[in-house]
Amino acid sequence: MMQQLAENTDRPVRIKEVAETQDISAKYLEQIMIVLKSAGFVESTRGPKGGYRLAKPPEEYTVGSIIREMEGEISIPCVKGKSAHCSRYENCTAIKLWSMVDEAVSGVIDHVTLADLVRWGEECRNGQPVRVQ
Repeated sequence: MMQQLAENTDRPVRIKEVAETQDISAKYLEQIMIVLKSAGFVESTRGPKGGYRLAKPPEEYTVGSIIREMEGEISIPCVKGKSAHCSRYENCTAIKLWSMVDEAVSGVIDHVTLADLVRWGEECRNGQPVRVQ
């Protein structure tokens, strides 16, 4: 949804359009948009030419900020919750690994923006191979 809005910054995007493009229920998207609008991520325009737009430029939204708004804090429970989630935390031999995984995921999603996703989508549509660096 957010990527599609970022790809169409010149006009409002209707929920029906996103539902058809993404093959997602319009009712479900409406619920998502309520959360995103209350968070100030999107703005809506009513009327026949209405729809949703990003409230800020795509460069200002990280994937991490969007996920956290929709899902709450994302992390591996034993890393952030410590002993509250695992009775073996104090003697866990894998905690270093899980901490590294947690930091790596956050490092990626907190640096990838909607503008990056739009650019990557354009590259794919132009036949450029997807490269993971």
